[in-house]
Amino acid sequence: MSRAKPLNLSALLQAPVALPSQPRMVALLLSELRTPQPGMRRLDQLFATDPALAARLLAAANRAEHQLEQRVSGIPEALVVLGQAELRDLVAQAPLGLGTGWLQGLELPDFWRYSVEVAKLARALAASVQAPAATAYALGLLHGLGEVLLHGADAQRAAALGETVAVLHPNRARLEMQVYGYSYSQVSAALAGSWNLPPLMVQALLHLHAPMQQSQFEPLTGVLHLACWRVRARAANWDDRKLAVSFPAEVGLALRMDIDMVLRQASIDWHAAGGLDVQL
Repeated sequence: MSRAKPLNLSALLQAPVALPSQPRMVALLLSELRTPQPGMRRLDQLFATDPALAARLLAAANRAEHQLEQRVSGIPEALVVLGQAELRDLVAQAPLGLGTGWLQGLELPDFWRYSVEVAKLARALAASVQAPAATAYALGLLHGLGEVLLHGADAQRAAALGETVAVLHPNRARLEMQVYGYSYSQVSAALAGSWNLPPLMVQALLHLHAPMQQSQFEPLTGVLHLACWRVRARAANWDDRKLAVSFPAEVGLALRMDIDMVLRQASIDWHAAGGLDVQL
């Protein structure tokens, strides 16, 4: 591991690191946006499969020149705010990730798939507690982007951490707190703040790993926490006993959800249930 002192959060945010998008999704979006009347459902589906593109979309929709009464927190709202030419320029300028090996220690196809799985589960859990589902989906999609920035700015250290705890392991944030003094989700929160995203979203990302420490418990933070727990536990191949022991019971209690409810939502076949029809 690098002996140099880790970057502080402010310095990290200034690092010249591009947040990569999936080349296939960029191509599909550009093709759709060249048609005389792009399908809004299709655009929604495509943006909803790529964390970096979704972040660019939400950041553009929340720019000051749009003079919105309320900041935009979901992909469908953002598509209404932006015109076709603005959307086309936004997608055309997106940096492309080249998949496996593009960032040392971070396999982008796995990261993209993980982010979409968290987003889908967060949306489902949010709907069950009457929290805004589109916002929950966006939070799930964006929450891990700080990890990309960490790998891009300090690849050697981030890759070395992966030899101890895998990038998508449930204990990754705890290790990052020990090494950096902040975790990937706190980096994501800082990015969301710089993009002028709604304070509710920034706070949910900031408190993702300790939702009960918020001055007032926010259900969106809770459902994001549970979604991350479940998808990362699956990535770690935890058995039933490990799931039962590790379940965030206090968060579940605050949301009136038990482990069976979360696991039942997580076991849904999203494509059969009418989810996104874009395959990663």
